[in-house]
Amino acid sequence: MALTFKHGIHPDYYKELTAAKKIEKALLPKKVAIPLQQHLGAPCQPLVKKGDAVLEGQKIGEANTFVTSPVHSTINGKVKEIEKHPHPVGGKVMSIIIEGDGTQKEWGNGSIGLDIEKITIEEIRAKIKDAGIVGLGGAAFPTVVKLTPPKDKKIDAVILNGCECEPYLTSDHRLMLEEPEKILWGMKAIMKVLNVNDGYIGIEKNKPDAIDALENAKKSIIPNLKIIALETKYPQGAEKMLIKAILNRKVPVGKLPMDVGVVVQNVGTAKAVYDAIKYDKPLIERVVTISGNGINEQKNLMVRIGTSFDDVLNQCGGMKKDSEKLVIMGGPMMGIAQTNLEAPVIKGTSGITVLAGDAIRPSDYKQCIKCGGCVEACPVNLMPYRLTDYARFNRPDEFKAWGGLSCIECGCCSFECPSNRPLVQWLRVGKLRVREAEKGSSK
Repeated sequence: MALTFKHGIHPDYYKELTAAKKIEKALLPKKVAIPLQQHLGAPCQPLVKKGDAVLEGQKIGEANTFVTSPVHSTINGKVKEIEKHPHPVGGKVMSIIIEGDGTQKEWGNGSIGLDIEKITIEEIRAKIKDAGIVGLGGAAFPTVVKLTPPKDKKIDAVILNGCECEPYLTSDHRLMLEEPEKILWGMKAIMKVLNVNDGYIGIEKNKPDAIDALENAKKSIIPNLKIIALETKYPQGAEKMLIKAILNRKVPVGKLPMDVGVVVQNVGTAKAVYDAIKYDKPLIERVVTISGNGINEQKNLMVRIGTSFDDVLNQCGGMKKDSEKLVIMGGPMMGIAQTNLEAPVIKGTSGITVLAGDAIRPSDYKQCIKCGGCVEACPVNLMPYRLTDYARFNRPDEFKAWGGLSCIECGCCSFECPSNRPLVQWLRVGKLRVREAEKGSSK
């Protein structure tokens, strides 16, 4: 039996729409909008001004704090504006608008491989930091921070997340099939930085071809690497669930994976680490799955950061007509609905899902029937029906006391609710109200 965690759900995955679609290079955008905030931590400050000429890969935003990540120009061109621009997470943020000149840089090719022994730990960390690499699974946590644990945190295991349990998305799957060696070289660099000998890659068993590709590639790169086939279940790729399934370690409430000796990275992040070390290439593009029943042609595209959603969708034949549509950054479980398609692809954009017709869940909901379905589904053992009442009626103390801050916002509770209640949205409100209450009491 494949390893897994307790609870969770089994949604329809719809992976077949794009799992066999090879990664294509998206067209070079004529204009990009580079948000100065597209990672967890402090926003960047611009290093350029309106009218400046910029080069592909040039650092254009930097912040002088530990938890942050620089941003780079993703095309050659000129800075048109520095202004607030729609952001896919919501609202508007300061962004650098660049008009391209139609040219692009060649980042090198040739043999795949790295002589890791000749590169120091400090050099690897510096390259990762300068490249602006963040977690590409969606959280966008600065990678160099994860690779610089406090001295009292002994890390003894590294896990690469290749689960990709979110419905519709196959960008990681395709990357594992097409670039397994680069992923493994990046993994080897990550293991060296952390001085770790035990490495694991967790992959759901619905991707046997990816498991085979990495098993074959590891022989000459990391022979002792363990590739673990996990049960196909959502949210198998969440950090805490992954650690529990593979190592049987439980991350305590309020703690991080490093508190139990583990660092988790995404397979796409490992490939970006390889590019940074091998070619000094910053994170200027990423694989994006464009899928759903509302788009004319589903694809996996290598897209420049800063390309508008509208531009990307047009490269997939545009959205289908004569039907109400919902555009989501990411997948339907944890993704964010979009209200403005001028919003750009950012580092954390793993997919763009377009749903239409019957695939859009009705917004009407009914009273809670106390069935307990949300409790059975919750992978972190919470009582969502009770927590959402505390959130709705603005009772932050009770929300916190009943563990609401432990919610990982996976959406399992909403998926299982027979009354169609927007439980995960209320849980997010509850967290916000706790933060507001704590901020108010500290004044």
